Amino acid sequence: MADQRIQKVINTEISYIQIHQAGFEETNDINDYILNAGDLQKSIGNIAGVIGVCKRIVIQSMAASAETASGVLISGINPEQEKSVTSINDKIIDGAYFEGIKRNPAVIGKKLAEKLNLRIRSKFVITVQDLQNNITSGAFRVAGIYSTDNSVFDETNVFVRYSDLQKLTNFPAGAAHEIAININKGEELPAISEAVKKVAGDKLSIKIWKELRPEMNYLTEAMDLYMYIFIVIILLALLFGIINTMLMVVMERTKEIGMLMAIGMNKIKIFSMIVLESVMLSLTGGIVGIVIGAIASKYGETHPIDLSAWAQGYQQLGYDAFVYTQLDPSMLVDITLLVILTGVIAAVYPAYKALRNDPADALRIE
Repeated sequence: MADQRIQKVINTEISYIQIHQAGFEETNDINDYILNAGDLQKSIGNIAGVIGVCKRIVIQSMAASAETASGVLISGINPEQEKSVTSINDKIIDGAYFEGIKRNPAVIGKKLAEKLNLRIRSKFVITVQDLQNNITSGAFRVAGIYSTDNSVFDETNVFVRYSDLQKLTNFPAGAAHEIAININKGEELPAISEAVKKVAGDKLSIKIWKELRPEMNYLTEAMDLYMYIFIVIILLALLFGIINTMLMVVMERTKEIGMLMAIGMNKIKIFSMIVLESVMLSLTGGIVGIVIGAIASKYGETHPIDLSAWAQGYQQLGYDAFVYTQLDPSMLVDITLLVILTGVIAAVYPAYKALRNDPADALRIE
């Protein structure tokens, strides 16, 4: 669930890397733009591993219909370039992605459409401040309505064409507030980020998704911590379960163990016997459990867990109502080793109890 949320933020909302003029993220000042954004976009597109680059005009604005108004974030984009950076075009649930409307088309979220009571081809007005600090307005028509399963994002983000917003605000040609960058593999992010910094220079702010959305990075760390806590709890339950079982085994076989000691079997061999039995016991149950868990996880990769009964609540937090599981082979290896280690630790106390038996006393037990 956490991985899906993070991947959705990257693919739909922010992309892997963003470039801004220093200070723009704090002030959202329309005058804090990158003047040579077009040329910079072309240079970044030539970096190995970069699969998409898109420049944007980003303005805090007011969108108003005939009935009501709402504060929104207007993004002026090149629709074709945006397809290589985010997946908004795949989230269209009504209408089309900047098609069917010749003049001033716009793509809005489902929640915003419901709030402003807008439908396909409905007209709404956005009010912005241009570069001369004049308040100006423009009429746009809804070409498409998208839904990302994040109701907050859907209610506050409007996408229009870069050229339309540029004319409305008297924005310099080729300039942009933001350059979004998509990459082929997440593992290449550090290297590509350094390459982008070399191309962009020191004056611009280059941030990866973890810096753009630090709460997502915290979510990753928190989920890892929770996973380890759950593993420790489960292994503790396994530990005490095996200790209890092996103590019962030792107590029921006191006479047999005493006989082995009486005929000359040394303590090291008796200790090894009990430890081996404990490890075999934990491995038998552990491997069966791991196999069942792996099969269930593999099944869950193509058959999601249905949480649609609580979809509205999850969407308020940006999570999917259908959760796919993910099988991590390295985790299987780690768990198997931990199960073996737990079995060895669990055998120490029962083996100690067995070694304390006096052979003469043990042989008298009926």
